Amino acid sequence: MRPTLVTGATGFLGWHVAKKLLARGERVRALVRNTSRVRELDGEVVLGDLRDPESLERAVAGCAVVYHVAADYRLWAKDPSELYRSNVEGTRNLLTAARDAGVERVVYTSTVGCIGMPADRAGDEDSEVHLEEMAGAYKRSKFQAEQVAMEFARAGLPVVIVNPTAPVGDHDFKPTPTGKIVVDYLKGDLPAFVDTGLNLVDVEDTAEGHLLACERGKSGERYILGCENLTLQQILTRLAAISGGKAPRWRIPYAVAYAAGLASTGWANLTGHEPRAPIDAVKMARKKMFVSLDKAKRDLGFNPRPVDGALKRAVDWFRSNGYV
Repeated sequence: MRPTLVTGATGFLGWHVAKKLLARGERVRALVRNTSRVRELDGEVVLGDLRDPESLERAVAGCAVVYHVAADYRLWAKDPSELYRSNVEGTRNLLTAARDAGVERVVYTSTVGCIGMPADRAGDEDSEVHLEEMAGAYKRSKFQAEQVAMEFARAGLPVVIVNPTAPVGDHDFKPTPTGKIVVDYLKGDLPAFVDTGLNLVDVEDTAEGHLLACERGKSGERYILGCENLTLQQILTRLAAISGGKAPRWRIPYAVAYAAGLASTGWANLTGHEPRAPIDAVKMARKKMFVSLDKAKRDLGFNPRPVDGALKRAVDWFRSNGYV
């Protein structure tokens, strides 16, 4: 059996993709920068870095399928160019190696942030959007990386693109910005909320969506992997019901959140310490990231479960692993 390469297997979503593949009996090879960070996975491990083309050539050698899940997922970085090197040039490096190695299929993990958000309806894969609409280095770098994936697909490499929304669940090691909402709520650090919204999805279902995209997706096409459109207030209310806590009732005006974001990010740029409220996150919060799942349901057979179970697993995992 030829191996399947998974990048990002030491991270939240990549870990779940690798776990799903292993459970299905596939031979999984994980590209990692540090072997000590591979947790609870029994596949092969290969050392490498998206910024090191030679290491990627070794990683993809003999592989039939590549799941490119890895990304530099930060809403603030003292040196934003790091995100472009990993997300844009790293994607180009990996897809070049995959093409040269004769890989039969690539699933590229983009983000819902690359989906256009019309004012009058939920966004979908055909919603028009442009680079100048991307807030911050993370979204801009992922938008450009998605264009790289499209470029390779047009040139003949079978690349399917998935756009996860906001996965939630267990094994959110870092945690991700979505997981941080859960952690901050459990620690009592979210006494108020802004009027924004996210589409939440169980991370296990997101991982399953990757496998479905590999099996049924069309090269060069995008598929949104999400579940429930929820306001931040609704998410916090559900967390309160699950955890036994209280949901915050005070809504922060956007102008106040923006000012706090500017101050927090300015201080972070001086000190090098991550801001509590990155200005890019505040800018993203101005739009409710509500999307339609019709295409993934119709074309892939994607059928996500309600997110309450995933929220409970997240709460339990963060509590039992010392995050709270």
